[in-house]
Order: sequence, then structure tokens, then C-alpha cells
Amino acid sequence: QVRLVESGGGLVQPGGSLRLSCAASGSIFSANAMGWYRQRPGNARELVALIGLGGTINYSDSAKGRFTISRDNALNTVNLQMNSLTPEDTAVYYCNLRQYPWDMDYWGEGILVTVSS
Repeated sequence: QVRLVESGGGLVQPGGSLRLSCAASGSIFSANAMGWYRQRPGNARELVALIGLGGTINYSDSAKGRFTISRDNALNTVNLQMNSLTPEDTAVYYCNLRQYPWDMDYWGEGILVTVSS
């Protein structure tokens, strides 16, 4: 089993920054991808940023230029630096680990980010 624990969420004013962190533990194999998804009120869960196999990085259109994802393979952590936040970024953010070759997805419990003045 794999456990993911998110941290770093909270309330921030528009234009501000937050850094989310996720620590993975358990039976983790080296072939995996880690990333962040979010679910805004009334919307489906959506990809924010992902570091795939080989280190390829993908961002959603809304995240490009504002968010930066990074990971430490030795520590099995993934971080999301979020800058220039807007109220539209208000959501529950979920850490994800996809284990290959089984395409098995693991999720954190989610952490709330609220962007409001």
C-alpha cells in the first residue's frame, strides 16, 4: 500500500503564493508518476501538474507560468509552488501517485486552498 500526505494549504490573498507538499510512503516502486490534481466547488477533479516517467512535466493551461512542480525521488516527495493565485484557484488539491506498470492510482486525502481577500 501507498500513503500520501499533503501539507501546505490554507488561506491566501489574491496575488499571493502557497507551496504544497506531498510525502509518499509505503510500497513504492521506482516506475511511477506523481502530481497534483484539484477539485473546485461544483467541478470535477482536474489535473494541475504532473511529473511523469522519465521526469516529463505537464501543466494544465491554468497552471502554466504560475505554478511549478518538483519532486525528490529519493524522499518520494512532490511539491507544487503556486504563485499569482486567484480566487479561481480555490479548490481541494489532491496529491496523486500512479504506479506503473499496473496504472494503479493512489490519492492523498486532499488539502484545501482558499484564495480570498
